[in-house]
Amino acid sequence: MATLQTIRSKGPLLVIVIGLALFAFIAGDAWKILQPHQGKQDVGEVNGKELSAQDFQKMVDEYSEVIKMTNGLNSLTDEQLTNIKDQVWQSYVNNQLIAAEAEKLGLTVTDAEIKAIIDQGTHPLLMQTPFRNPQTGAFDKDMLKKFLVDYANLNNSQMPAQYVEYYQKMGNLWNFIEKTLRESTLAEKYQNLISKSLISNPVSAEDAFKGRTEQSDLLVAGVPYTAISDSTIQVSDAEVKDLYNQKKEQFKQLVETRDIRYIDIKVVPSDADRKAVQEEVTEYSNQLANTTADYAAFVRTTGSAVSYSDVPVSKNVLPSDVAARLDSTAINEIYGPYYNQADDSYNAFKIIAKVTAPDSIQFRQIQVYAEDEAKTKTLADSIYTALKDGADFAELAKKYGQTGEATWVSARSWEGAELDAENSKFINALIDQPVKDITNLQIGQANLILQVMDKKANQNKYKVAIVKRPVEFSKETYNDAYNKFSQFVAQNTTIADMEKNAEENGYSLIPRTDFSSAEHYVGGVKSTREALKWVFAAKPGEVSPLYECGENDHLMVVALDKIHQAGYRDINSVADMLRTEIRRDKKAEQLMTQMKGFNSLAQVKAMNGAVSDTVKHVTFSAPAYISVARASEPVIGAYAAKTAVNQVSAPIKGNAGVYMIQVLQKDKTAETYDAKKEETTLSNMAARMSSQFISDLYQRANVVDERYLFF
Repeated sequence: MATLQTIRSKGPLLVIVIGLALFAFIAGDAWKILQPHQGKQDVGEVNGKELSAQDFQKMVDEYSEVIKMTNGLNSLTDEQLTNIKDQVWQSYVNNQLIAAEAEKLGLTVTDAEIKAIIDQGTHPLLMQTPFRNPQTGAFDKDMLKKFLVDYANLNNSQMPAQYVEYYQKMGNLWNFIEKTLRESTLAEKYQNLISKSLISNPVSAEDAFKGRTEQSDLLVAGVPYTAISDSTIQVSDAEVKDLYNQKKEQFKQLVETRDIRYIDIKVVPSDADRKAVQEEVTEYSNQLANTTADYAAFVRTTGSAVSYSDVPVSKNVLPSDVAARLDSTAINEIYGPYYNQADDSYNAFKIIAKVTAPDSIQFRQIQVYAEDEAKTKTLADSIYTALKDGADFAELAKKYGQTGEATWVSARSWEGAELDAENSKFINALIDQPVKDITNLQIGQANLILQVMDKKANQNKYKVAIVKRPVEFSKETYNDAYNKFSQFVAQNTTIADMEKNAEENGYSLIPRTDFSSAEHYVGGVKSTREALKWVFAAKPGEVSPLYECGENDHLMVVALDKIHQAGYRDINSVADMLRTEIRRDKKAEQLMTQMKGFNSLAQVKAMNGAVSDTVKHVTFSAPAYISVARASEPVIGAYAAKTAVNQVSAPIKGNAGVYMIQVLQKDKTAETYDAKKEETTLSNMAARMSSQFISDLYQRANVVDERYLFF
């Protein structure tokens, strides 16, 4: 009773406490829902202008549709999508960089300029549009103008839905082309402005010609730096620091990179898995021998990697291992089971039919569709009868709102594609129908009146039922690999532990330096975005959780070694390279001191570790390759150009050693000097060099790329 009385006396307080607890619980869940949407949703930034993930996705979708339309694709692979995302990002960055500079300079692209480009019709982008003359393949501006008129009136037209959809896609394509035309024209204007400031002159043209056409044959003697032991050359930290400060700009990196180490396990089939697949294919081959109908359904039940086509196809669209065995297999004979090492599969197949069929067919058709199936059949029968009685095909087609024009179709359009029953029925009708005959073919809810006009390129074609089963790991095999690796990851939570124990557990710890987020995949393995995000959120020394990645066939763990921030590389990360350079310079100084006063190659050849060779056709403009030193030495060409015949040069400091040369002879190539041609070449070279302006703009634009967080 005392306890109950105490609770009653504290009632208001308890209500408040419980209320606060409930509020905290509800607010906590609400925060979990709202928090991700309150954070930044930007994939990057250029010159302070942010690009949202939504806008970037729109650009990717737009370009993806363009790629599919211009290449006749229904879908894109993961690799193609990744490439598209990179291209879209790079185009966006470049356009933003140029637009900012163009605005400062007052550069614009007017509607009149775009119209002039379209009227001229030679721009490469215009050749990627469907608006081309069928006979010449050239861009047809009149065809474009007609389309734009129809597209503008699309909402007021009575076109069937499928045509409206087609026009909308074509309209989106043209909008993309026009936008890209503006961007590329603006970029050309800006680049021309820069390249025209780099001009050639007759003096530089003549020097360039001489540097390319005047050549020397040389005797070369020298001492490679490898002849001096590294241990005899001391390099101090102060010397490394001084050289670092001299070359600091060379060690500037634009984006953050990270040094990682990772273990990547690819799960592979066990011996038991292989045996199970072999036994299954053996059983399927026995069933295939007794199958006489509905091969498509049977092949589908086997899990074959090759679906059955009820249309005869050319040998070259079949798997190469099957194609190689066709000629030694009789109709209705079972070949297999057999193992194919090329794609690691067990196989069996049965030739259902071998026919001679055309590779190209010309036909015309009238599509017949009425209110219901019965009326459709009645109308189709009347049209068919009229044609049989001599009616004009084209006139009848026009009566029903169609052209009736003949069209060529190639076997490439259906061979290798997955066809449903209706498509197979249509194509088989084209193949089997005699030329000039007319057929009334029911396809779905409609009828087609078909007339084959011509056939070309007859060749042997096959109907083949193929059971192709790639050897894949079983669920048990994957679980065994997962459990073993999971235990290793749980027991080795530091880089030191992983380094110590990886090898004895059968794993390899792979180092990867300067890994950037723009690489998309860790270790080149697909579906590693979560691992990538972890890498750029982790601290040095941390080890990631286990990731399941690839095509559900990889297991991975990643460790972060070091972070290289955007900006100047830390001196310690480049110290070894600098020490090597300082050591080489000290060796060069030592060798040149020893050669001081030498006036013959014989003196050089007498030195310890000396090498010698004859080098022919050395020019100023091309680096000489010294085979005995296994090095390219550009400076040799410069000395050869200034050294007279039979004279011996002073000691020359090269990339791989110190040399002296003696010029044996000099001559010229047969090329005739053309001042205008040389100046044009130099101007073109200057234009190519000026194209590097985008790199300078990039460095000044504070570009941020965080696509890896979203894509």
